[in-house]
Amino acid sequence: MNPRARTALVLGLGAQRLVELRLSARNRRRGGNAEQASRATYPLMVATHVALFAVCAWPRPRRVPRAIEVAAFLGVGAAAALRIWVIRSLGDDWNVTAHVRTGMRVVTGGPYRYIRHPNYVAVALEFASLPVAVGAAPEGLVLSLANAAVLVPRIRAEERLLDGIPGYSDAFRGVPRFVPRPGRRSRQSPASANQSLGVSEVND
Repeated sequence: MNPRARTALVLGLGAQRLVELRLSARNRRRGGNAEQASRATYPLMVATHVALFAVCAWPRPRRVPRAIEVAAFLGVGAAAALRIWVIRSLGDDWNVTAHVRTGMRVVTGGPYRYIRHPNYVAVALEFASLPVAVGAAPEGLVLSLANAAVLVPRIRAEERLLDGIPGYSDAFRGVPRFVPRPGRRSRQSPASANQSLGVSEVND
């Protein structure tokens, strides 16, 4: 990848992050009372994302085989598309800080039909693909491991909050966390229950 293309890619993804942060802040202002899952991991998550963009923006002489570069670009595009799908599915309930608001509805459509944590899948895919696309595969491996170390306690804490809200456990019983499986789908709660109980999953 030439320097201009690399810069454009990193700047474009960085702009997407800034838009997401603004949207998240707006949703949190409107959301009311909510409990944050694993508050201590959020600054660490921010640090790993900043490191990702810094590493990918740094010029390097490594050449990436064309086929691998194309596959990496497809991964970056898929990650961005999945993040947008998640945001559209959750609507005003989406935020980057993993705040779980009391009285949220259960969202079983969109990517939540197939997995419980699609936003974390998008993040992991981006960490795996973007460094490869710009010739920083070794650094990407280290960053992916750091990202996993941050997300594991965050996901566990978030699931504890979500499982405590009526309707969520029933809707997502048997649904995989990250990888879709045949026949494993979320179950839509009755309309009357959705109007009074439940939660929409909140991810980074």
